[in-house]
Amino acid sequence: MTAPFNFSAGPAMLPRAVLERAQEELRSWRGSGISVMEISHRDPAFMQMAFQAEQDLRDLMAIPQNYQVLFMHGGGRGQFSAVPQNIAAPNATVDYLNCGIWSDFAIREAQKYVAKVNVVAGVIDTEQGRAIAPVDSWQVSEDAAYFHYCPNETVDGLALHQIPSHIKAPLVADMSSTILSEPLAVEQFGIIYAGAQKNIGPSGFAIAIVRDDLLGHAQGNTSTIMDYTVQAQDRSMYNTPNTWAWYLSGLVFEWLKEQGGVAAMGAINQQKADLLYRYIDSSAFYSNPVHPDYRSKMNVPFLLADSALDGKFLQLAEAQGLLGLKGHRFVGGMRASIYNAMPLEGVQALVSFMQEFEQKHA
Repeated sequence: MTAPFNFSAGPAMLPRAVLERAQEELRSWRGSGISVMEISHRDPAFMQMAFQAEQDLRDLMAIPQNYQVLFMHGGGRGQFSAVPQNIAAPNATVDYLNCGIWSDFAIREAQKYVAKVNVVAGVIDTEQGRAIAPVDSWQVSEDAAYFHYCPNETVDGLALHQIPSHIKAPLVADMSSTILSEPLAVEQFGIIYAGAQKNIGPSGFAIAIVRDDLLGHAQGNTSTIMDYTVQAQDRSMYNTPNTWAWYLSGLVFEWLKEQGGVAAMGAINQQKADLLYRYIDSSAFYSNPVHPDYRSKMNVPFLLADSALDGKFLQLAEAQGLLGLKGHRFVGGMRASIYNAMPLEGVQALVSFMQEFEQKHA
């Protein structure tokens, strides 16, 4: 049987080469006779692997030395609460750009820890589709402790492709679905965080990249394992980390280097997105609800002209090995998530299937 193409938004497709290597090493990691899941995180061999994974990530993203790279628990949602607790006082004002559903969840969490969450702008409807409000309409606070935004909303398929560099407060970005997908100027941010289950590794794991000057400001009731300063001091090993996820993430970083790094991935990702959007735009049977300037390169939602055909579309797609195409329960329709691990051939196979389905059911 030919391996299927998994378009799930997360947990998402992992590189096949990574899975095959993990399978080979599962029962005897580095010839030890035991699994990497069974070895102590304090063992010199594991620590060497963990620190190499950090260095590989630093290399891939060109992370400056004045940033800490933290491997943490709790996924992206854990960071929704970690960010305000670590870099804002309880009486602070913080700014949030509401780009979609995940931004909204982050806003609700921040409201538990600070006096005021100022939503600077949100999503608007235009003749060309949904978009993020233009920059000149944002109501930015003068004294915000930080500015938070999600460059790519996985549910809505909305993306902000330009870094809001005019913001004076430290920029905080939830890059759960875009990290490592293209080159990024890390030095423009105060904090970058990402849940792992899209472009990095297994779910339940998160990476936080924190500028040094933002350490040491945690609120007094911050959970110790979510305290950036504590985790930085202990190199993310204050308590037992998710060793399996750290190991698999390290394999993904190695794989990305072998592919040519994030610049090479960015070129492929652009090619994949262009192919899919071009076909959708050429069709009267499919449509994308997002303004072309704000379309995600990672998550492509689309609607069929007749929603009564949704079930049949999914059934036939799955029969052809095209999995995970059902849209999020909040918005319906279809969604193709085309992260780094999705090869160009997968998108080509999807477009071919969509063409065949349209010819039979239009």
